[in-house]
This record gives sequence, structure tokens and C-alpha cells, in this order.
Amino acid sequence: MKVKSRDTAAASAATNHNSSLDLDKPIFTLSVASEILEVHPRTLMMYEHLSMIQPKRTVTNRRRYSRRDVMKLQAIQTLTREHRVNLAGVRYILALLKRLQNAGVDPPEDLKNLDVSQLDV
Repeated sequence: MKVKSRDTAAASAATNHNSSLDLDKPIFTLSVASEILEVHPRTLMMYEHLSMIQPKRTVTNRRRYSRRDVMKLQAIQTLTREHRVNLAGVRYILALLKRLQNAGVDPPEDLKNLDVSQLDV
């Protein structure tokens, strides 16, 4: 009986858990994030150097990427690979898309597949 009530409490705690916290939890290492994104780890380090992404750091100074970080990196990849935009343009486009979304305006047709609602731009 006690086990069943503990399982119910754990399930309700999991459903009440704020999803934005889950997106910001730093869980992926540099190698795992680069494997997910199919890029060289140095590419992610370059994006960090250019202040396009800010991974969290452990106490031993290791990078940890959150789901939100990976989503932003995927948006960067879409713009650079599919739309042939340079990194300065990516920064500008993501900021504009976020402003359009905040204003309630639909993005241009070519960029409708980019969801910036969850991204920190």
C-alpha cells in the first residue's frame, strides 16, 4: 500500500514539474551534444566563443548543454545549412523571429519551420 502511494506521489510530482526547468537542465556533454547535432565538438566551442550559445559549466569547468541549447543549435544549423546564412545573419534572423513572435506576427514562409518560442535569443 505504501509503495503504491509513493508511486502516485512521484507521478504527480513529475507532472507538476515545470517543463521550462527540464529544458534548462544541463545534461549533455560536449561530445554528446556534438554527436546529436552531427558536428565536430570544435564547432560547438566556436559557437560558444562567438557568444551564440552559453553552455553551463560544472565545478570542474566541463561544458554541459541543456535541451534548450541543443534546440538553439539546431536552429543555427538550419539557417546555416539550408538557408546558407552566415553566423552574423543567424544571430540577426533569430532575434527578428523572436520579436515577430512576441508581436504576434507570422514569420516569413521560408522560416515557418523554425520555432523560436522556446529559445533564448
